Amino acid sequence: MTSRLLLTSGSWTTIVLLASMCASCTPEAETLPSRSGSTVPAWVADAVFYQIFPERFRNGDPNNDPTHASLDEPHTVPATWRPSPWTADWYVRADWEVAMGDDFYRDGLRRRRYGGDLAGVIEKLDYLKELGINAIYFNPLFYARSLHKYDGNTYHHIDPYFGPDPVGDLEIMAGETADPSTWNWTTADRLFLDLLREARSRGIRIVIDGVWNHTGRDFFAFADVRKNGQDSPYRDWYIINSFDDPSTPEDEFDHQGWWGHKPLPEFADTPDGTDLHPGPKAYVLDATRRWMDPDGDGDPTDGIAGWRLDVVPDMPIGFWSDWNTYVRTLNPDAYTVAEIWHDASEDIRQGGFSGTMNYHAFAMPVKGFLVDNMMEAEAFVRTMKQRVEAYDPANRFALLNLIDSHDTARIASMIVNREGHYTEPDVFDYDRDSWGGSPDYAVSKPDASERRIQRMIALMQATHIGAPMIYYGTESGMWGADDPDDRMPMVWDDMNFDVQVRHPYGRPRPADTVAFDRSLFDYYREVFTARHERPALRRGSFDPIGSSENTSASAFVRSFEKDRAIVVLNRSEAVATLEINKPDGWTAVDVALSSSDRGDVEVTDNGGTFSVELAPLTAALLESSR
Repeated sequence: MTSRLLLTSGSWTTIVLLASMCASCTPEAETLPSRSGSTVPAWVADAVFYQIFPERFRNGDPNNDPTHASLDEPHTVPATWRPSPWTADWYVRADWEVAMGDDFYRDGLRRRRYGGDLAGVIEKLDYLKELGINAIYFNPLFYARSLHKYDGNTYHHIDPYFGPDPVGDLEIMAGETADPSTWNWTTADRLFLDLLREARSRGIRIVIDGVWNHTGRDFFAFADVRKNGQDSPYRDWYIINSFDDPSTPEDEFDHQGWWGHKPLPEFADTPDGTDLHPGPKAYVLDATRRWMDPDGDGDPTDGIAGWRLDVVPDMPIGFWSDWNTYVRTLNPDAYTVAEIWHDASEDIRQGGFSGTMNYHAFAMPVKGFLVDNMMEAEAFVRTMKQRVEAYDPANRFALLNLIDSHDTARIASMIVNREGHYTEPDVFDYDRDSWGGSPDYAVSKPDASERRIQRMIALMQATHIGAPMIYYGTESGMWGADDPDDRMPMVWDDMNFDVQVRHPYGRPRPADTVAFDRSLFDYYREVFTARHERPALRRGSFDPIGSSENTSASAFVRSFEKDRAIVVLNRSEAVATLEINKPDGWTAVDVALSSSDRGDVEVTDNGGTFSVELAPLTAALLESSR
C-alpha cells in the first residue's frame, strides 16, 4: 500500500518549505560564530566525532597489558586471572570467572581486561581519518583501577597501562601531591602528547572526559584522608561522615559516595552549595591547564581541543560557570560538552558550556521514531525542531548528536530489541540502565532489515543540526546490550573472531558470526563524506517539510545561503510517496545518497513539484542536479 503526502499551496507545510528556501531565512546560520570569542568554537559545526572506550579499542602494545595487581580489589580475583582473549565469544567465561561464581554479569565480567591502549589508537588514526572522523571523544584516560576509569586515582596522569612502562610510571607518580610543582611527566603522559601530535597532523581534534565531582578510593587525596584522618591536609576535600577513632578496634571511617556508591567518594561543595570546595576546585583547574597547554607556554595548540564533562547536574552551576570561563582563558576555541540527559538548554546558558550530549533533543526522539516506530512522522519532525530550538542558536550547532554510547545499548541491539520485540516497551525509555542481562533481551546479531534501520539512523545523524558522534564499532557492525555488553572489544578487519554461540543465561540463540562489516563501514564513510561536502548539512537551518498522516514518512530541508539539501525518510514497512514543492533554483532533483539501493528511491519531476517514492525502511538525501 502506498501512502502519499501532497503539499498543496494552502498547507502550512508549503509555507514552511517556501520560507526555508529563502537564502536570507537562515537564522541559525547567521548566528553561528565564524571565529572564536563565544562558548561555541566555529570548528565544532564541521566536526564528526568518534567515541573511544580506550580499554576496548585496540591493543597496540601487549607489553603494557594490565596485571592481576592492577585490578580493583585484586584480592577478590583468583590468582589464575589473565587478560581476556580479544577475539573470544563474549559470553564464554574463563576458568577464573567461573571460580568467582555462577552469574555471568555479577561474577567476574567487570574484572576482565583486554589491553586496549594509546599505541592502539595511534595505530588506527588513519582508519578513523578514512572513515571521515575529525574529532575523537575519549572516555576517561586518567589513572584508575577499573575498566571504565570513572574512579580516577589522579586527574593529572594518563593511566600507566595505556603507556609503554606501567611499572616505571607508577614509581614516577609516587609521592606527588596536589601541588603542580610536584608533578612529573610519565611515559604514558608523553605518549598521549604524541597521540595529540599524530592526530593533529591528520586534522583530528581530541576531546577527553573530565570527571570532577568524584574520584576513586585510591585517589591520592582520599588515600591520604583514609590514612591520616583529621590530620590530612585533604580532610575537607570530601564529604566525611565520620573519622576513625584510633582508640577503638573498629574502623568508624565513613564517607559519602556518588549516588551512595562508596567506591566513588564525592568531592565536597562549599557550605552554601554554590561551588566546589576550594581545595579540589584548585586541583581541577590545575589538571585542566595541564592538558590544555602541556608545555605551559600560553599556546594551546599542543593540548586537547576540549572536554566532555561527566554528571554535570551533580555539581553546582557556579563551579561550571567558573570552570568554563577558565577553560576559555586557556583556549578560546575549546569545546565543552556536558553530560545531561534532559533538556539542557538552561544548564548550557548558566554554565557556559558549548553544548550537551544530545540525548533529549536527538537520541530519544530518533529512538521513538526510527528505532521503535512508535511516533508518527509529523510528531517526530516537530519534536526534533522544537527540542533543538530550545537552545540558543549558536549552541544548536555544538550539540553532540549520538544514539548509543558506553551508557546505553548499542544501536544494533536497540533495533533488534525495538518496540514490540521486547517485554519492557516505552518509546522514550532510551537508556534501559544496566539491564543486568534480562533473559528476554535478544543478544543476537541484526538481520538485513534491522541493518536498513541502522543505515537510516546514520543518515539522520549526518544530516541533522549538531555534530554527529558514533560509538566505537558502530561502523564495523558491533552489537550489544547496555553496560557491560556495550563494551565488547572492537571488531577489526585484521582479526578472526569466534562465533557467538553462548547465551548469558544458557538459553537458545542463533550462532552469530562476528566480523568486520565492510559494507556498513563504507556506508558510514559515505554519509560523513556527504556532510563534509555540504555546508547546508553542517551549518544550515532545519525545517520540516511535512509528513503524511498515519504514516511513517517525513522530510526536512537544511538550508545555508544558496546550498539546500532535502532529507526524506520512510520508516514504514510499506512503500511511501511524498510530493514536495521544488525549491527555487532547482531545475531537477538528484538522489545524492540512499540508505539502501539507489533503486529504492524513485524521483519524478512534476514541474513545480517532484514526487519521491521510497521503498520500506529507506532514507535518502536529495539535491539539485548539477
